[in-house]
Amino acid sequence: MFATPALITMAARLETIHGPCTKVPERWGSKGGSLDRLGLRDLTWPLPAQLETGVETGDTRYSWYALRTKSRYENTVASHLFARGYESFLPLYKCRRRWSDRSKEIELPLFPGYVFCQFNSLDRFPILSIPGVVHVVGVGRTPVSIDESEIAAIQAAVKSGLHRQPCPFLEIGDRVRIEHGPLCGIEGILLGFRGNQRLVLSVTLLQRSVAVQVDEARVQPTLQRQASGGPLTTQRVS
Repeated sequence: MFATPALITMAARLETIHGPCTKVPERWGSKGGSLDRLGLRDLTWPLPAQLETGVETGDTRYSWYALRTKSRYENTVASHLFARGYESFLPLYKCRRRWSDRSKEIELPLFPGYVFCQFNSLDRFPILSIPGVVHVVGVGRTPVSIDESEIAAIQAAVKSGLHRQPCPFLEIGDRVRIEHGPLCGIEGILLGFRGNQRLVLSVTLLQRSVAVQVDEARVQPTLQRQASGGPLTTQRVS
């Protein structure tokens, strides 16, 4: 059986669109003989690289999202994310708890009920299937990513080892920049607390903040404050 002129014309057009054809294994298409009978045994077309591999390119960086968890499931969720190969972040702080007969220092989440994770928001079912995950924080059913600079600031605070603790959400005040030390380059709001200076770092999407104890000598007003010419003040909490 020979290929009809119509089939030859179709093959020529396809070759023009997709470029050079590549050979396939000799027995490919032997079931049913469809390729053999049409005279198209040697016709295949290369797939785009991203379709061949089924994975993203190495320079792809996913955004950070907040996962709402069940109460006291933060560590469980973080462990599952790590086991599945996701980049996750569960910031902790040390807190001393007292009982009638003893006291003990324990670690608690800085953002109770939340774990941060980097992933493709279009492929979030594996995330939602993790025990303890309630939902991805967003608007309605649409996940909303967290500002990367906010996550970087919280990560730097945790890595610094400086004393830190949760505090009420704060977005109005004198913005400052840390010029020296482990938090160098980080910006936040300066807060006075019982004679100590603390840098308030916030995750706006969650309306939650963290206070990190800092040395006032390392603090400088941001360019906006310098431009206004006003003195540097701190908000005080009794």
